[in-house]
Amino acid sequence: MDMSELKRGPAAASAVIDAQRVENARWHELVSEIGAEIASPLTSALERIHTLTTTGKIDRAGLRALREEVEQARQIGMIGQQLTRFASGRLRQSHERLQLADVLNGVLAHRSRETAARGITLKPSLEAVAVTTDASLLFSLINTTLDWALANAKSQIEFAVDVKPKPAQARLSCRFAHRDGRLDDGAIAAPAPGLDSLVWRLIEQTAWTMGLNIDRRDDADQITLVIDFPRLATDEIDNPSALEIDDGFAPSANSQPLAGSHVLVIASRREMRTQIRDSLRNMSLIIDFVNSVEEAESFCREGLPHAIIIESIQSGERFALFREEIGAEVPDFAFIEIIEEGSTFEMSGLSGSNIARVGRDVIANSLPSALMFELSKGA
Repeated sequence: MDMSELKRGPAAASAVIDAQRVENARWHELVSEIGAEIASPLTSALERIHTLTTTGKIDRAGLRALREEVEQARQIGMIGQQLTRFASGRLRQSHERLQLADVLNGVLAHRSRETAARGITLKPSLEAVAVTTDASLLFSLINTTLDWALANAKSQIEFAVDVKPKPAQARLSCRFAHRDGRLDDGAIAAPAPGLDSLVWRLIEQTAWTMGLNIDRRDDADQITLVIDFPRLATDEIDNPSALEIDDGFAPSANSQPLAGSHVLVIASRREMRTQIRDSLRNMSLIIDFVNSVEEAESFCREGLPHAIIIESIQSGERFALFREEIGAEVPDFAFIEIIEEGSTFEMSGLSGSNIARVGRDVIANSLPSALMFELSKGA
């Protein structure tokens, strides 16, 4: 070892320490943002609850606002949990060959009701290109990008998938006119607060974890986000050593791969709700309960969940029609029926059925696996 190497040693150690300090500061800032963003809607919700307990009355608009405030706080909490997964360093990825345009198309089709309800039109321009990445993280990244765009777009969101030349990389672009581009007098306004929200932080962290390059350009009237995928699927064929294979997990089965997914449960009995809730407690899901198929139809008018679980006593002709309606929009939508008696798990697709079935006696052990399997088919 020469003197120059000795001199570089302390400098390199100092650089590592400085980088760690920057990383620690970034996570500290994120934790502060989570607390602030949760506190705001919960404060408003508590004020409404205080008014309700004082007067004993709440109108329909106030009840709707209360629900939206609680829902907002819940969403922020879920984002915090997802960011914690990245911070833990325990996330393991399973890389697969995926058609980027197909995954994007699936997400847009799944959320078409929600975008229509918000008065937003989607304009996709998609080329067929295969990438090698983790399926569940890609699904999460695209959904989070759509969440962020919906919160800030005026009326239209453009998505594009193409190949960037030299070096050849797949490219996913999202472009929209944001709400606060110019003031009435023509002056340029400050960027909308939602552009740098926790949802944006989740997009950044997900892309970094996947090893993707991300670039955002904020113009006076328009926002452009470009995500580059360095690994085209053909690269792995030419250079197998470039792909990191995780032999410890099946495809798409990283730690809590369904975190943040939305599940609607149709069950009128409290004991059934409790069984389902307890079995899914550790999966970091967003779970809503309704008492009937009629309530489920109303719930889904403004947006579909990722899966619907139904107790067998609710399954009838009306549910069959409801299922057909959703299946026409999203052919691989996940449905799971809880059979009143039994100890088996039957996957969808068996005997021509498009609904999975889990016996009530094995909900605790089989429902999480059934949900993971059914959702992974559409990822």
